[in-house]
Amino acid sequence: MTSVAEIQQAILNLTAAEYAELMEWLDELEEDPWDRQIEEDVKAGRLDFFKEEVLEATKNGTLDYL
Repeated sequence: MTSVAEIQQAILNLTAAEYAELMEWLDELEEDPWDRQIEEDVKAGRLDFFKEEVLEATKNGTLDYL
């Protein structure tokens, strides 16, 4: 098993392109559980209240766009 210290050292030795590739992979890895949770929540209707708030704000002319 590789230690954290060894992994850290290996990261420091990466080229700029390799580092960018690693960071992209880590970003995707981090997003996967979040994406699955959001999809599950949408399917279960746990986020329906957002839709209702948007529809109500649109109807009232109070929808604030970022």
